[in-house]
Amino acid sequence: MSLREAFQSSGFKIGVELVSTRGTMSDTKAINVRNFSTELIERPEVDWISITDNAGGHPSIAASALGRPILFANKEVIIHITCKDANRNGLESKAWELSSEGFSNILAITGDYPGSGMSGIPKSVFDIDSVGLLHLLTKMNHGIEIGKKKKRQLLSTDFYLGTVVSNFKKHENELIPQYLKLLKKLETGAEYVINQVGYDAGKISELPAFMNHHQLSHIPLIGNVYVLSKFSASLFNKNRIPGVILTDALHREIFKYTESDDKGKAFFQELAAKMLAIYKGLGYKGGYIGGIHKIEDYHKIMDTFHSYGEQDWKLFAKELQYAQNDEFFYFEMNQDTGLVNPEKINPILKSNGTKTRNVNLNYQISKRFHNIMFTEGKGFYNIGKRLCSKSKNKSHAPNWLFGLEKIGKRILFDCQDCGDCSLAEIEYLCPESQCAKNQRNGPCGGTSDGQCEVKDLECIWARAYDRAKYEGNAENLLEHSPVLQNHALEHTSSWANFWCGIGHKKEK
Repeated sequence: MSLREAFQSSGFKIGVELVSTRGTMSDTKAINVRNFSTELIERPEVDWISITDNAGGHPSIAASALGRPILFANKEVIIHITCKDANRNGLESKAWELSSEGFSNILAITGDYPGSGMSGIPKSVFDIDSVGLLHLLTKMNHGIEIGKKKKRQLLSTDFYLGTVVSNFKKHENELIPQYLKLLKKLETGAEYVINQVGYDAGKISELPAFMNHHQLSHIPLIGNVYVLSKFSASLFNKNRIPGVILTDALHREIFKYTESDDKGKAFFQELAAKMLAIYKGLGYKGGYIGGIHKIEDYHKIMDTFHSYGEQDWKLFAKELQYAQNDEFFYFEMNQDTGLVNPEKINPILKSNGTKTRNVNLNYQISKRFHNIMFTEGKGFYNIGKRLCSKSKNKSHAPNWLFGLEKIGKRILFDCQDCGDCSLAEIEYLCPESQCAKNQRNGPCGGTSDGQCEVKDLECIWARAYDRAKYEGNAENLLEHSPVLQNHALEHTSSWANFWCGIGHKKEK
């Protein structure tokens, strides 16, 4: 059956991740990955094989090259597509190629910031993000008209679209934007969800509770199980892999086992099996196993998993209590079970926002100025619209007004002259100058302790959440999405574009 049919049928499904390598398919590492995938193909209990897209931001063999033999063997394949290395045209081209070759399962991801490449670090793209990518792929599923008027054709795809959520976040202003973005991804076309790697049963239980709370229990949730090693555990603990959380408490526990003869291998395999049991017990549709490269390791994990009783997962959940210090939860915790209580939403969420350092004078001035300038029928709106509509080029305000805009926005926001402004949509924070990935539809998953994975500053979406909550508007933080920036407007007046209805606001 197709993956869509499998996720809609009964039973706990199993997927395994393949990480592509750098080089050609004839190189030793690629051959090892191919051999592992061949062994997985032969296992009927493996429902799908998932293939990464330049994992860690490093150049690798295209996922489709590894996926073709799997597809030809009639095993379901999920191809990851990320936004870091190609613009929207390149991503659309890749999607047409995948559809043409018979690939139908896509995992749409914003992606890691680019890592090392030839002659250093490459320039990132991030023309669109995961919400924009889902928007594009959903439009392709519905059909895109191609050609001139008399010879127009409706071309379409049939992708089964999935997404990822990073729910292992420490702070309220870091976690809630992740959940708001998840809701936006589902609204935009995602049909299944895989969570980010994490090792705490409380947060694992929070995701299905959140989905049930929003009447989304019909959406398949897939639990991410990364099989640790001494090396990967150290990387995770040091925040070297963006968005992946492994606490000091768990790292100390791991260290005791890595001193054994097998360097902790048996412990890591048992931990993976227990996590699969927890995911199954909590109602997840399947488990997604990463970090393994040999079929023997897969068999050991699955044999251990199948040896457990139906209720054993509850004991394992009490063991897997590795939350971060003072970690924020959407629901209140039940100390007896180690899981969240889905009947009790954290009361902080219902409280009014406090005036944090993010609710500063710059924000308050910007908000008032925007209301005067850009509220239809009020203040300067009609004057500005009249001035700009008389210009020969609607994207250029009169020189004196354009100059005023550039100077003011450069001082207040370090404006980069994109011409398609999202300041008002991100609570007067500039995604061009203050976000390494230009995220206009919510945060990426790469933050740690609220800090950007690339720049040494607090995530703009955490800051935006503080401001929106202060205004009592946090739930509507992403109501503007999806935003696909129009790069043709660079170095034009965003004020004029707004008044004349040009840019992403008109497209929406």
